[in-house]
Amino acid sequence: MKYTRMPIEIEAPEGLGYHSIDCNLSESSFSDQRLGDLGLDLNNLLLVYSDHKGQRELREVIAKEANLRADDVLITSGAAPALFIVATSFLEPGDHVVVAKSNYATNLETPRTIGAKVSFLNMKFDDGYILNLDELQHLITNETKLVSLTYPHNPTGAVITEEQLRELIQLIERKNTYLLMDETYRDMTFGNAPPLAASLSDRVISISSMSKSYGLPGIRIGWIMSQNKKLMETFLAAKEQIFITNSVVDEEIAFQYLLNKPRHLESVKQTILKNFIVLKTFMNNQSVLEWVEPQGGCVAFVRLKKEIDIDALKFHQVLLEKYKTYVGRGHWFEEDDRYFRIGYSWDKTEKLEKGLKNILAVINEIREVK
Repeated sequence: MKYTRMPIEIEAPEGLGYHSIDCNLSESSFSDQRLGDLGLDLNNLLLVYSDHKGQRELREVIAKEANLRADDVLITSGAAPALFIVATSFLEPGDHVVVAKSNYATNLETPRTIGAKVSFLNMKFDDGYILNLDELQHLITNETKLVSLTYPHNPTGAVITEEQLRELIQLIERKNTYLLMDETYRDMTFGNAPPLAASLSDRVISISSMSKSYGLPGIRIGWIMSQNKKLMETFLAAKEQIFITNSVVDEEIAFQYLLNKPRHLESVKQTILKNFIVLKTFMNNQSVLEWVEPQGGCVAFVRLKKEIDIDALKFHQVLLEKYKTYVGRGHWFEEDDRYFRIGYSWDKTEKLEKGLKNILAVINEIREVK
């Protein structure tokens, strides 16, 4: 495999240095949590090699909520390795995969790095980012090994209904292929979330992690879920050859956190809703940006209106260099830089408000110069 660094990683805020950013609206997760605030007890933890599948109790907690069995869950070092394991287990050079686009960069780049033939299911702004099953049906061929989707969607915050999900799975089963469903933002769905995709068919693989909804990216815990025993054995073999097992410290933190998930998640949802109202009010009271209103997650993918004649590159440069405000640029998702992702629940609410004002200030400043 010939690895190439992705723009989203090259330009990540942690690489730029958080000290150089005042208003960080580029993040795609809830606020990072402090270990001391979680009330956990790790003093009696034995620092051993853990079960290669992941701590049994942790897998049981995850599986119970998803209406699955513990053996249907494989703990990984975050969602990115989980996605990598699935892609490399399914795909060889020349194999065909269908991937939704825009998308989290790993879902786009890893199949290409493998040398797979990638067809894109384009998620279109002007269609409200609605899943087009007719288009997907035409993209799937007899040689399609995998279909890769993300819901709630990153970077747009679009969601899928239970009816759409069941129709999608029927299509996957009819076409005799497999569905990889990245459901990392599922707990951030604004309304009632549909069933976990992997609970509905053994041709579905669901991915999630502790990073986005819970603000715990530092513990590097994610998981793969599938009812397909043969697939799970293959995924376990891949895990063992890449990193054998997880950190028992990380697994124990995840386990203790998820035991009290309802209490933790209530605070998360309240903060997300508060910040979403701030963002929605902002969008409703300006005239230069447009969006498809998110229905889940903690990110929005906005774009400059067509009639706004400014240099997108200069916009991002001035926004960061002069106003110290950072957003997720469109090219991170292989889109034009007139699009940009706003993460609205990582930084403090007052920083979100300030950053949104800075965005308008830069647009007005550049237009006045022209």
